[in-house]
Amino acid sequence: MIRIEGLAKTFATGHGQVRAVRDLDLEVRQGEFFVLLGPSGCGKTTTLRCIAGLELPERGRITIGERLVYDGDRHVALGPDERDVGMVFQSYAIWPHLSVYDNVALPLVHGRRKAPKGQEAERARRALGLVRLDGLERRSVTQLSGGQQQRVALARALALEPAVLLMDEPLSNLDAKLREEMRVELKALTQRLGVTTLYVTHDQLEALTMADTVAVMADGAVLQQGAPEAVYRAPATRFVAGFLGQMNFIPGTARLGSAGAWTARTALGDLRCEAAPGLAPGAAVVVSIRPEEIELGAEPSAGGAADDAATVVPARVATRLFLGDAALCKVVAGEQVELVVKTRASLALQPGAAVALRLPADCCRALAADGAAAPALA
Repeated sequence: MIRIEGLAKTFATGHGQVRAVRDLDLEVRQGEFFVLLGPSGCGKTTTLRCIAGLELPERGRITIGERLVYDGDRHVALGPDERDVGMVFQSYAIWPHLSVYDNVALPLVHGRRKAPKGQEAERARRALGLVRLDGLERRSVTQLSGGQQQRVALARALALEPAVLLMDEPLSNLDAKLREEMRVELKALTQRLGVTTLYVTHDQLEALTMADTVAVMADGAVLQQGAPEAVYRAPATRFVAGFLGQMNFIPGTARLGSAGAWTARTALGDLRCEAAPGLAPGAAVVVSIRPEEIELGAEPSAGGAADDAATVVPARVATRLFLGDAALCKVVAGEQVELVVKTRASLALQPGAAVALRLPADCCRALAADGAAAPALA
């Protein structure tokens, strides 16, 4: 539904040229909820604005459906009102002097994408009903809560009945509880309507809970994309592993056994692990494992391999934080190797307690230590 080929965008700043998007290739399927995830300045919003026609790239191609909306070689660049997209901004961009109804109906009355005569009211009210604001049509938008204002902005975009819905961090101004509620509502609404959605965020939880496909960006390029669980479980680079959720990193050297099994020589001994694609024996690596994947026992161990499926090492608890449904422990293993372990809250461990850490081999992943990208996982 959206196809991007070789997209490049550079900005001139007081410190020189900044390459915001670097020869980006991307494809969003019909009806998909696709999330661009990355830190500030990675190029995700610039990519979204190029699709919307709000930024003019230097080169590349953008196709929406069967329609070519930008081609740098052929000098094709359709305006924002010609691209059949609806946009929801981080700031909502609603008109404070207008009522709820007028905010939604205005684009249907004015501009190139206005509704056929006589259909404006029906489409505006239908859009307000979709976001559960029916009955508030005549209320001033300044009298609405933050979540309701966000719904007004969404209703205005949906009233245009766009082929593609573009959303630029629309929940970032809401409080934590309301953000959680709106994630569920937004995903359910877009699924019900079947609208193709490209969503930009720096919030890892939003990406994991909402995306059909997530693409992790850095320095203007996509490092890895795929189903959220696949990217979370099998990161291809150290950056992806560290950005998408909390992660432990243990430095080491990759080793490949005669039977094809990988280990990493580390300060904790030889850790059984899996290797990211493209990794060579003898390479400097970091072994990544998430806090919830480390199994923590209350009894100390002499260390060493417990079985073929895991490595067990002794450690001591340094700190413990109670999270309500879980506890987060910082432990020290080996020669001052600090790891974070997430355990059940009922496991009462005090600082100084001796414990055994079991590191399952299928949860330990050896990644290039220098952050060099291995081949991205589909």
